[in-house]
Amino acid sequence: MSGVLSARQRDALRMAWHFVAPYRGRILAALLALLFTAAITLSMGQGIRLLVDQGLATQSAQALRDAIGLFFVLVLALAIGTFTRFYLVSWIGERFVADIRKRVFDHLIGLHPGFYESNRSSEIQSRLTADTTLLQSVIGSSLSMALRNLIMLAGGVVLLIVTNPKLSGIVLLALPLVVAPILIFGRRVRQLSRLSQDRVADVGSYVGEALGQIKTVQAYNHQAEDRRRFALSAEAAFDIARKRIMQRAWLVTLVIVLVLGAVGVMLWVGGMDVIAGRISAGELAAFVFYSLIVGSAFGTLSEVIGELQRAAGAAERIAELLRARNEITPPGGDAALRLQQPVRGRIELEGVRFAYPSRPGILAIDGIDLSVAPGETLALVGPSGAGKSTLFDLLLRFFDPQQGRILIDGQAIERLDPAQLRGCFALVSQSPALFFGTVEDNIRYGKTDAGHAEVEAAARAAHAHEFIMRLPAGYQTHLGDAGLGLSGGQRQRLAIARALLVDAPILLLDEATSALDAQSEHLIQQALPRLMAGRTTLVIAHRLATVKSADRIAVIEHGRLAAVGSHAELLASSPLYARLAALQFDVAG
Repeated sequence: MSGVLSARQRDALRMAWHFVAPYRGRILAALLALLFTAAITLSMGQGIRLLVDQGLATQSAQALRDAIGLFFVLVLALAIGTFTRFYLVSWIGERFVADIRKRVFDHLIGLHPGFYESNRSSEIQSRLTADTTLLQSVIGSSLSMALRNLIMLAGGVVLLIVTNPKLSGIVLLALPLVVAPILIFGRRVRQLSRLSQDRVADVGSYVGEALGQIKTVQAYNHQAEDRRRFALSAEAAFDIARKRIMQRAWLVTLVIVLVLGAVGVMLWVGGMDVIAGRISAGELAAFVFYSLIVGSAFGTLSEVIGELQRAAGAAERIAELLRARNEITPPGGDAALRLQQPVRGRIELEGVRFAYPSRPGILAIDGIDLSVAPGETLALVGPSGAGKSTLFDLLLRFFDPQQGRILIDGQAIERLDPAQLRGCFALVSQSPALFFGTVEDNIRYGKTDAGHAEVEAAARAAHAHEFIMRLPAGYQTHLGDAGLGLSGGQRQRLAIARALLVDAPILLLDEATSALDAQSEHLIQQALPRLMAGRTTLVIAHRLATVKSADRIAVIEHGRLAAVGSHAELLASSPLYARLAALQFDVAG
């Protein structure tokens, strides 16, 4: 078996079995229904034989009625069996897809952010939707067809031999000729199916990127170039699909010619035997019926094999996602620690060095030693790209440093459960993330069990209640994608309300006012003191008011800690800070 299937294909098969195994009972029932319907279909050949030899040849009305009665009993049994098979197989297919989508999403949502640096989220989305839909189609339809036709093929061959061994030899001679093209074309179809799914994912990715940034696209009149690039992606997907279809078309054509050609030769030989009186007309009719069943089964199998090859490619792509390992995991055994409650909020960085996985040769943080006391507000200033936001990523343990360590209340964060660690932080970013849903859902994002009164109190403290009540449905107003329709100031106030509701001991504030108008900035500056009160706060500062209100200021340059002190101390002692203050904070050195 290992020589026939690659390691990736074996992984994909194991994955598929893992998801269908819990439903063995239904699978067994579906197989029994499938065997039952196949047996009924095959038995119809004998019904045709009786109809011709005992009903028509004898010209007996009673025999004809008996034969027709038997035929209708078989039809009714076939209908019942088909209903059962179709329902069970379709149920298994839909259940499989629902389970695998939940499993893949559960896996993806826990992967470290570094995974998404090298994997496009839009392509992952395509795998989660298009590939799983293809698997549903195969498991809920194509696989059933393949098994049914395999049984019909085997049963048909046996009944051919039983009915007339001589004529069977003619049909069976064609079988090796049919198997050869299936093996030859099947491998090529599988390779092209995988490529086809990849190209379809590229198309979906481009659509997601262009439509997700539609304002930027139209603001720069980039539509013509996007149309050209999308057309290239669509044509590339079409070209691979065309090649795949061509291989499948040749496969089906060869099977039809070879199988039905053999049936034609058999009809000529059988017809001569009927004329010579060596076999009865009913025997030939039954033999023709079984020959058509065998030919039809082969033709259907050759088509379904193409679908199964496509499904194999899709299963491989999904198995790849499930094989992706999370590099940020809870420690096990004696290494695990728990933060003492309540968390005081002391932060210590000791010799921290870090480079992003996508840029391993460039240190984003280069040997920082820093201590922040509980309840202290520390402003981080420095040029763009100095490493300020990277420090937030490391504190939240989205990444682990290559050297050094980070401690919260004296405990190394790599020995803490990431969920417990992140529960210590509230994050307000410069571009706050809002999600499709109601205003209330977005505020309680970090505390899903909060009541409406708590949500409203947080909104009032963030000076957001007034504008929320002016929305069409107040707190139940549905926001568009990423909060589309709200101003920057409104989005920031919702983010501050979310942070207030979480009530975490450590606040990470990526200066929330740098891109806002004066009125919005004023409202947010009024909300920030309440948010920062009693909390250890690290704030990436772009405004003088924030810098001056901080207990201390850390100057970051090229990933290094250049200076630490108060505003007045740094103006006097740090040329870099004095220059930043003159340029960025609009004050004289």
